[in-house]
Formats: sequence, C-alpha cells, structure tokens
Amino acid sequence: MSDINVLSLIPQRAPIIMIDALEYVDEKTTISTFTVKESSIFSNSGYLSESGVLENIAQTGAAGFGYSAINENKPVSLGFIASIKNITIHSLPPIGATIKTEVITLEPVLGFNIIKGKVILNDTIITTCEMRIFIKP
Repeated sequence: MSDINVLSLIPQRAPIIMIDALEYVDEKTTISTFTVKESSIFSNSGYLSESGVLENIAQTGAAGFGYSAINENKPVSLGFIASIKNITIHSLPPIGATIKTEVITLEPVLGFNIIKGKVILNDTIITTCEMRIFIKP
C-alpha cells in the first residue's frame, strides 16, 4: 500500500496532514502511519498534542472512506467530526516517533459514520476514542 498517495484520499492539505502512509485498508479497517514532525502545527513542547493525535485518528478514518470512494469511482467527500467520546490518552508521541493508527468503522447511525480509533507507539496503545463523522453528500 506504500504506493498510494494519501493526499488523494483525504481532503486535508498542508499544514494539517497527520498521516504519511496507509498500511492496510479493507471495508472495516484502516491502518496508517505517521512520523511526528517538529514542524507540525500540532506539535507542542517536543510532542504531538492531544488535538494532533485526535486529528490523526480522524484522518486515518477519512483515508479509509476516501479509499472506498475511489474504488467505487466516486469523488472523495469532505467529512466533519460531529463528536468525540470515550477519549483515553495515556501518553503523547514525541517528535521523531512513528505512530501506527488503526480505525475500525462501525455501522452508520442517523447519517453519521462511527469509527473507533487507537494510536499505537512502540507496540503500546497510547490513545483510544470513538468519533462520529458526518460525510458531506
């Protein structure tokens, strides 16, 4: 999957890009990687901030939705985070670290796509949450 240009799958553009590559995508699961850069607008005091970690989860989900859209010959849609719940942040990834993010897509509810995300650093889960995402038709 390393040959896939993630920018073709997500609506975000620099300086807000929070994923570098996709490792895996199927109808329910999307896995991405991201190396934390000091130049990131979400970097703070040597770490990726809480909002950066959550944006990374959202963009991983968006990449999965974008991948599905392209495979169905549809345009990549714009999505918006409607809510975030059950957030647990055990630690933040330092500058230079590479995180792996896994998003599981659940069944949609009332027009919202529901994802569960987890961020992994060195084989340890450092963040988990659930998001409801509205995708613009």
